[in-house]
Amino acid sequence: MNRKNFLRFGSLAGMTLTAWGAGSCSNPTNTAGNNGSASTDTFEWKELTIEQIRQRFKDGSLSSRQLTEAYLNRIREIDQAGIGLHAVIEINPDALAIAEERDKELKEGKARGALHGIPVLIKDNIDTADQMKTTAGSLALANHTAQKDAFIVQQLRKAGAVIIGKTNLSEWANFRSTRSSSGWSSRGGQTRNPYFLDRSPCGSSSGSATAVAANLCMVAVGTETDGSVIAPASFCGIVGMKPTVGLLSRSGIIPISATQDTAGPMARTVTDAALLLGALTGVDETDAVTSQSKEKGLSDYTAFLKKDSLKGKRIGYEASFLKGRHEAVVALYQQAINTLKEQGAEMVEVELLKATRPLGEAEFTVLLYEFKDGLNKYLGTVSNGVKSMGELIAYNKKEAATLMPYFQQELVEMSMAKGELSDKEYKEALSKSTSARNIIDELLQKNKLDAIIGTSYGPAGCIDLVNGDSEPGFYFAPPAAMAGYPHITVPMGDVHGLPVGLSFIAGAYQEGLLFSLAYAYEQVTLKRKVPEYKPALYPTDKS
Repeated sequence: MNRKNFLRFGSLAGMTLTAWGAGSCSNPTNTAGNNGSASTDTFEWKELTIEQIRQRFKDGSLSSRQLTEAYLNRIREIDQAGIGLHAVIEINPDALAIAEERDKELKEGKARGALHGIPVLIKDNIDTADQMKTTAGSLALANHTAQKDAFIVQQLRKAGAVIIGKTNLSEWANFRSTRSSSGWSSRGGQTRNPYFLDRSPCGSSSGSATAVAANLCMVAVGTETDGSVIAPASFCGIVGMKPTVGLLSRSGIIPISATQDTAGPMARTVTDAALLLGALTGVDETDAVTSQSKEKGLSDYTAFLKKDSLKGKRIGYEASFLKGRHEAVVALYQQAINTLKEQGAEMVEVELLKATRPLGEAEFTVLLYEFKDGLNKYLGTVSNGVKSMGELIAYNKKEAATLMPYFQQELVEMSMAKGELSDKEYKEALSKSTSARNIIDELLQKNKLDAIIGTSYGPAGCIDLVNGDSEPGFYFAPPAAMAGYPHITVPMGDVHGLPVGLSFIAGAYQEGLLFSLAYAYEQVTLKRKVPEYKPALYPTDKS
């Protein structure tokens, strides 16, 4: 959840909040390691794609065990120590054994799928029935071990993936405080942006984004309610896809919203994101909404990846991002629009944000109600940890020095104060929030558009544990989030070395279309840059 959008969409306008100050960039006090640059990074498998790795498996020059061990060593060297990125919250003690089993299967000619032997990290709000914990980053669940794999984890295992660990996140998926620091959790500390270590990785899928960008894994799984895949992917210079709500099962994932929650792939390339999404799909009997995707979900999205996919497409562009904004981001956005035109797309000016902004307060109300309902149901299954939202609030207060040293739990308490999903307030808010679907559909139909683009977010602000996240503007996640529609971000360029993403959104179950457009743009621009782990954008040390 990227709760910064509430202010942009006016839903907390009547509340008294601490200012969203950028603060002075400095290295977070709760991070380990030094601040040296890793610009001489010599990691052997850096930036390789899944297909390139699969080819090495095939020719025998690399094994899954060797690759998995290399990633685990890298996590220990630059994530847990050294630079101290704090992207990985826990390493899977079974990872090497799983990799060895995948190697054995390959030797026997038993390839499970496109992810066979591929090291994957998953966000720490996704259940795994193994030796790892599932905590949503909270020490209140520090001893919680899930009894059953989340459905998408079952799918990953079936596809042959090697789950090497879990990633840090904004605690409770960033639905805890109105002034939280994205990427901070009481269990995992502060995740850092691999481009400039004093900058925010955004959230809530902070660890997944940083891990992919820093080559700590091949691909990672994040989750999103409103921007939690898209925003950190943009901040960290990678590809992130938020699929249609219902394409992927949510069972076994610690929830915020039954209306808006979904897992999503995070990768360094569009192709790898497409491969990961295909592996995650499937109809889950325990998540009824997935039945809607039975005829629409695919296990392979790579057929859509063609370099000429933009030719003949009609694409709307969010006009407000070209007016009165940061000039460097505006220039990148205008350049992207021009590139799409050059590749054969017809570009049409639209104003989607103006039409959906009035829905923000309703969205916030929906999330408060659904968080209480969903979290209480999930915590009711926990055998070792808090068992209700009420117990969580009490535990946080009791252990405030450790769990709430920088910011509080206002959003949890606001959620706790709400009633049941049968309440009139909830039903009215839900009807208004989900009307975003009609707005997007009508805009697409009226202008005969295939998709709509916008900037994913502005450049990363400083990590500020006192005041919370700054607001870099250019945020494009809420419309597709409220509608439950697919949204993909791909690197668009950078501002002083800070990545900025370009977003594509479309109607329900149009993931294939979005992959095709993002791939065509990616291939002609190749804007992703490998991070250099610089201490700060403007270092204070002059020596």
